[in-house]
Amino acid sequence: MSPAIVAQGRLKGLKPVAVIDIGSNSVRVVVYEGIVRSPTVLFNEKILCGLGKGLAKTGRLNDKSVVAALRALKRFRALAEQAGAISLHVIATAAAREAENGPDFIAQAEAILGRHIEVLSGKEEAYYSALGVISGFHNPHGVTGDLGGGSLELVQVSGHDIGEGITLPLGGLRLQDMSNDDLDYATKISREHLEKASLLKRSEGQIFYAVGGTWRNLAKLHMTLKNYPLNVMHGYEIELEDAMSFLKKVMHGNVDRMQGIEAVSKNRRQLLAFGATVMLEVLRVMKPSKIVFSALGVREGYLYSLLPKNEQRLDPLLTSAEEMAILRSRSPRHARELAAWTTASLNFFGFGETEDEGRYRQAACLVADISWRAHPDYRGLQALNIIAHGAFSGIDHPGRSFMALANFYRHEGLVDDAVAPEILKLATPRLREKARLLGALLRVVYLLSASMPGVIPRLVWREEEDGIALVVPHDLSDLISDRPMGRLEQLAKLMDKKLYFAVADEE
Repeated sequence: MSPAIVAQGRLKGLKPVAVIDIGSNSVRVVVYEGIVRSPTVLFNEKILCGLGKGLAKTGRLNDKSVVAALRALKRFRALAEQAGAISLHVIATAAAREAENGPDFIAQAEAILGRHIEVLSGKEEAYYSALGVISGFHNPHGVTGDLGGGSLELVQVSGHDIGEGITLPLGGLRLQDMSNDDLDYATKISREHLEKASLLKRSEGQIFYAVGGTWRNLAKLHMTLKNYPLNVMHGYEIELEDAMSFLKKVMHGNVDRMQGIEAVSKNRRQLLAFGATVMLEVLRVMKPSKIVFSALGVREGYLYSLLPKNEQRLDPLLTSAEEMAILRSRSPRHARELAAWTTASLNFFGFGETEDEGRYRQAACLVADISWRAHPDYRGLQALNIIAHGAFSGIDHPGRSFMALANFYRHEGLVDDAVAPEILKLATPRLREKARLLGALLRVVYLLSASMPGVIPRLVWREEEDGIALVVPHDLSDLISDRPMGRLEQLAKLMDKKLYFAVADEE
């Protein structure tokens, strides 16, 4: 691909890579912008082939599904090449490794793709699923559960450490077959397997990270039922009692008539009740503090495994926020200066932060200028929508709300909260307060810096007898005028302190 035709909205120096995931229910190709800490998807397509349909009874991959999968793989190879992928990685999971005709299918697929296909063992599948959660959350701690069409992988995660994983024959398609489509029998099967899963019992009270298409669609349905204000599945949380009540409704009701079922595609609905059955039994045994849904799983974990160790340890939120600054802000350096200056400012005034609050604030600063090309009247709303719905990982939904609100206030002023009521609902009172404070700080320094680097690091706070001065270097004193003074007065009112500008002595 010629450099002349690469869009400027792409990160320079990255080469696209593609991953094809041959699962028991779906076959998918994802083309990523590159192998980086927070990869961006360039192209994503799947087909629900149902390779594992009937496997529990026949021991073979479904013949019609094999034909559909091989046809899809021809297209997926062509798509990867069209997208400019420099490498194509292919993985296969439960159905391909367990079926009698699995080796023959893999041989045909390898001939089509011109690549070796890595048929993952159960432990490898659990391992990559855990890596997917590690790649998408900041220091996760609990149990990862990845429900596919053929199997369920469970593994403990703590930070970057991964425990011993187990694989159980409880995938949605397999369970449907084993139970002869009988949910009561499916519950009995699930309970027999999961009651023996000691890692669930050892992890009581921790977080359960739910991975896999069926469980993601359950999350989508729950969000619709609750009229949840943010249509972002990754990081969506449900408390234990609420989850168990919801799962029972899915199991025992008519799924096709449930409120909000339109959010789930028709070809996904048949397995919802079986996915609910498995999750309910997991929750009965583990009794987690909450359920958190992950959009990242085996594919992303596999890609993450290709990163150098030092890059694996990078913060996923801050890396993705910096990438957005590079792509959309007037000056990425200015964005980094904001993050450093607000750190120093909060330390000066004695405003404490948790580790996550500090991360969220730095990320909010990095993306503080991404809507500058919009009409001035709409920059605040555009920033709020882009940030709230952005493809960020390593952040929960209240954190997204904080980042979005801080930048809304930065553009629109410290306006009445009713301007953004939906996003506001997600933030805790503490995060709302911190968002207003950060927005007020940013409003002051943007007028002094013209959104360009070099000024902000030279602005320092100094305690005086009659208040606190924001000291501006002598050679920059012309930047002080009524507008920034008015912004500083707003900040002073918010902080209940006397703040004013002072000019440093000429050197």
